[in-house]
Amino acid sequence: MSSGNPPSPRVSVPLQLFSVVIPARDEEESLPSTIADIHATFAREGIPHEIVVVDDGSRDGTWRVLQELKNKIPSLAPTQNPGPHGFGRAIIWGLNHMAGDACVIMMADASDSPADAVAYWRILHEGYDCAFGSRFVKGGRVVDYPRVKLLVNRLANFLVRLGFRHGLNDTTNAFKAYRRTVIDGCRPLIAPHFNLTVELPLKAIVRGFSFKVVPISWQNRKYGEAKLKIKEMGSRYFFICAYVWLEKYFSRGDYRRR
Repeated sequence: MSSGNPPSPRVSVPLQLFSVVIPARDEEESLPSTIADIHATFAREGIPHEIVVVDDGSRDGTWRVLQELKNKIPSLAPTQNPGPHGFGRAIIWGLNHMAGDACVIMMADASDSPADAVAYWRILHEGYDCAFGSRFVKGGRVVDYPRVKLLVNRLANFLVRLGFRHGLNDTTNAFKAYRRTVIDGCRPLIAPHFNLTVELPLKAIVRGFSFKVVPISWQNRKYGEAKLKIKEMGSRYFFICAYVWLEKYFSRGDYRRR
């Protein structure tokens, strides 16, 4: 469903474990249902998995809730990022501590569908390096998306697509899946905040990893407050995009997958 002629999937070793990496800051209300739904869906589909929830400096009962859930859900692997904190830093911490040979990044607030994560797993099993979703293609769906956030999202994604010509119209969404080889091939990861959501997929594309795009759904959180502050992120997104853009056009392929 994507344009830009991405690399074709390669023959690869079958995957053994799917790591779900979830950054969490002050998410004590959201986590019980989010984790239970992911575990139930993956267990039903027979997907070997672990759920790596990163407590990123929470001031509420997030860590206590995770310890209680661990007694009920054996695949849960909670960990604490000692700091410095930040959305991107929490994800990197989770990626550094995961045991799987593939991973999917999901939100603690249940905005991402576990059924879509199952689709990602199957795409990776087809031999693709990355599974990308879009909420804004035929079959995609958003529920209760704040109007201002939606307008900013579509503008930002249009500009990213214009600059990279990669055929992906939902680059900024964190909900994507990667083989471990992609994560290692995109290091060093330098974005400390929400701009990691564009650093990872853009580096993966620029460095020649294969990907497939499928429609996904998104729904607004039921509990707590959104952590993304749009007015704080503009320059950070620009920095990361410029950083990867320079690699794309001026590195002469030094970092591309061989």
